[in-house]
This record gives sequence, C-alpha cells and structure tokens, in this order.
Amino acid sequence: MSRKNKQPIFRIHPRNAYAIAILLIVGLAWATYATAAAIVGDPVLGADDPILGSKHDFTGLNDRAGVVAMSGVAFSDYGYSCVYCHIPPEEAGAVPADFGGIDGWNRYVPALSNYKLYDSVNLDNKTAEPNPISMLCLSCHDGTMAVDMVVFKPATFDPALDDAMHMRLNAEDNIESCGKCHNGDIAHDITVKVLGTDLRNDHPISMKYAGLGFEDADFRPPDNPNGFDNGVKLYNGQVECMTCHNVHDPSRELLLRANAEVLCFTCHTK
Repeated sequence: MSRKNKQPIFRIHPRNAYAIAILLIVGLAWATYATAAAIVGDPVLGADDPILGSKHDFTGLNDRAGVVAMSGVAFSDYGYSCVYCHIPPEEAGAVPADFGGIDGWNRYVPALSNYKLYDSVNLDNKTAEPNPISMLCLSCHDGTMAVDMVVFKPATFDPALDDAMHMRLNAEDNIESCGKCHNGDIAHDITVKVLGTDLRNDHPISMKYAGLGFEDADFRPPDNPNGFDNGVKLYNGQVECMTCHNVHDPSRELLLRANAEVLCFTCHTK
C-alpha cells in the first residue's frame, strides 16, 4: 500500500503576520501618496517631483526643521504636498472659482483691489490685475492669507487635526503672522519672502511679452511657443511669476529657472 506524499503546510508565525500586515499598510499608504502626487503634482515627475521635501512642501515640516511649534499650531499639515496649490484628485471635477478660489488652483483669490501694480510711461502693456497663475503665488507671498488656506482639503484629512491659528507669510510682529517668530532672532527671517501688495518695485507680471512677433527690438523672440530653451517660460504669451521662478525645482537660489547671471538677458537684449 503506497503512501501519498503530503505537502508541507506553510504557517506564518503570529509575530511575522503582524510585521507583514504593517508592511502592507505602509506600502498602501505610500502607494496612495505617490498616486496623489502623480495626479496633482508635476504630470511627468509625480512622486519624484523635487518639490517634495523643499520649502514649498508643508508636509512633515516640523520633522525636517527639527521643531515642534508649527504644524498643528501655525498651519495644518494636510498630509499631501500638492494640495497647498493643486486640487486634490477626489475634487478633480470641482471648479474652485465657484467657491471663491483661483481658477484651476486650490487657493482662494486674494483681494485684488489691494494690489498696486508696476506702471511706467515706457510700459506699453498695462496690467489690470494678476492672472490666475500669478495670483497663486501672491495668495501666499503677499502676506494677506494663511499659507494653508486651501479651497479643498484632502478627503483623508481629519478635521480634528485642523490647526488653531492658520498663520500668514507676513513679517509683521503679531499673532497672525509668521514674522512673530521668523524675525531673524527666534527663527530665520522671512522678510525677503514677503512681497506685500505693493508690487510697483517688482518685475511686472501678467503682461504680454514684448518679444512676440519681433514687435520690440529690446526683447528677444522666444525659442518655442512655451518660452525659451533655458527653461524661462511664457504662459499664453504672458510674463508671470513662474516665468522666472519654478517651485518644482529648488536646486537654484530663489527658485530661478536659469542662472542669475543670464536670466535677465534671456528676454532683454540690453
């Protein structure tokens, strides 16, 4: 009488099962994060976007800065780097403008009447108000709204973890402003990062680029429909904050798209 070969039964020790469960949970969490980043972050880089871990990434900021005073007190850590500018994937069909937001972005429209824009008798193209892509930058850097003041919070965010103060990027010494601590004594000085609402001493924005169609000999024609080969960009033929600055590439000082010594001569012939 022959014996049937019995296959060994694979059993998982309870401690190993617990470890595997933890790994699966961590893996699922990272996959969710990576998917969200890929959807609402850079369409090419996704979860490898250099903005992750940069100054414009507010997630885990306390851990990176080695402090405990910000997230949960000064601003809310929503757990996703992209939502401070970009619409969360679960709200992809929503229209931010219906809720007072900037068209196409996850930030509220700043008070446009507060702005004093650059003007000059030599300026052919007058700017009435910033375009949405520049409003996005100003909604933080003009110092009037909290840095975490988004239209749509991610569905995974627990409202019970919402912060107490929602501070703004402003150098003033008051309880609503980051400058209360970021004054150069208690923490690093943020003054240079605050543009304010008087933009008359800043490069003009939201204006038609004068080099289009060889209209003005003082400006170089763009190399391609999106701008210049060195990375300087035009947005629908307009000069915007992001023409010269790229928050998705923190490798250069001031987030410049090209080295400082050649940046101006990308557009200007003299």
